[in-house]
Amino acid sequence: MIRDTSAQDRLVVAGPNRHRKLLIAGGAVAVLVAIGFAIPKIGTMFSADSSVSASRLSFGTVTRGPFVRDIAAEGKVVAAVSPTMYAPYGGAVVLQVHAGDVVKKGQVLAVVTSPELTNKLAQEQSAADAMQVEYLRAQVDAQKKRSELQKAYDNAVVDQTAADRDLKRYQGAYEKGAVPVADVDKAKSALEKAGITQKHAQSDLRVDNDSLTFDIQAKKLAHDRQVLLVKDLQRQVDDLNVKSPVDGQVGQLFIAERATVAKDAQLVSVIDLTALEVEMKVPESFARDLAIGMPGEITGNGKEWKGKVSAISPEVVNGEVAARLRFDGQSPQQLRQSQRLSVRILLDRRDNVLTVQRGSFVDESAGRYAYVVNDGMADRRDIRVGASSIDKVEILDGLKEGDKIVISGADTFGDAKHVAIAR
Repeated sequence: MIRDTSAQDRLVVAGPNRHRKLLIAGGAVAVLVAIGFAIPKIGTMFSADSSVSASRLSFGTVTRGPFVRDIAAEGKVVAAVSPTMYAPYGGAVVLQVHAGDVVKKGQVLAVVTSPELTNKLAQEQSAADAMQVEYLRAQVDAQKKRSELQKAYDNAVVDQTAADRDLKRYQGAYEKGAVPVADVDKAKSALEKAGITQKHAQSDLRVDNDSLTFDIQAKKLAHDRQVLLVKDLQRQVDDLNVKSPVDGQVGQLFIAERATVAKDAQLVSVIDLTALEVEMKVPESFARDLAIGMPGEITGNGKEWKGKVSAISPEVVNGEVAARLRFDGQSPQQLRQSQRLSVRILLDRRDNVLTVQRGSFVDESAGRYAYVVNDGMADRRDIRVGASSIDKVEILDGLKEGDKIVISGADTFGDAKHVAIAR
């Protein structure tokens, strides 16, 4: 039988442990201190309208310094002059160039064959020639008619002079008693008749001369009108040889070789490489600040060029406005159509301006308020913003230098005025 150990056990009385008491007392004091520090924060947490995790927010600090408003974007090279040639008349087209060919002003790019227009020109030219013959014949006929009228008038004048002499002779003979009074009266009647004939001949000469002049003028106007019609047709026939209006390079051929096209169909485009511009898209919010003539910088190919805003589109497309910059001086020769370049337009520059990093809070509150962060709490405060750039916004009122605000993510706050920021 195995005996137990009860005979070997003895009672030990524990004495007081001073070190342990000190540890317990220190822990109690630490807990009380932590509770003391936590009580204000706990009170703050209970006073907040809501709580949002800081990981869902972005913050910015109000600073004072230089404020530069500019627009930076990517642009592409476009030709300031890039005319497109159209078919002046329907017909078959024979192309004289290929895409990429260098052409000179006045060089024929394509020839449109139009038998209908050519035949019409020939017909109208023949009609013009016939009208010219009629005009010349009218001049000859008028000259003959005027000669006949002048002859009749001259004869009437001669007859009147002869009748006047006869009357004087009869009157002298009558006074001497050589002829009866009847012969004198007869001579007077002959003189009166000759005078009437002379007056009518003079009137016919004047009236018929005017009539002949009007007839010639009418035939001349008809001929001139026909000549103008022929010139217009000749111009249309000449335009069948489609010529380049500028020195440049063939950009695009819109038709196939020897294709039959309708009037006003696109044929070929020409790019004037001596007048290049850079086209860029500007956000609608900045477009209102743009103005023609503003300076800009264009960079690409490891180089930088100066430019100026030359055009601003009046139309907004997908929230953007198209603008163009023209190179100062001569366009760089190494650039090509549609090449990508970086563009920067300087709108404004000021010193000693209160600014903060731009964020969605400007659009969410329309710039009327912002949430100022302090000791884990975001308090809504009324503010007033001014001008804005790509990355900064000007603060006019409501904030001071060093204030930390929520620049994005405040849309989750709703209408809360006090929001706790949870770490």
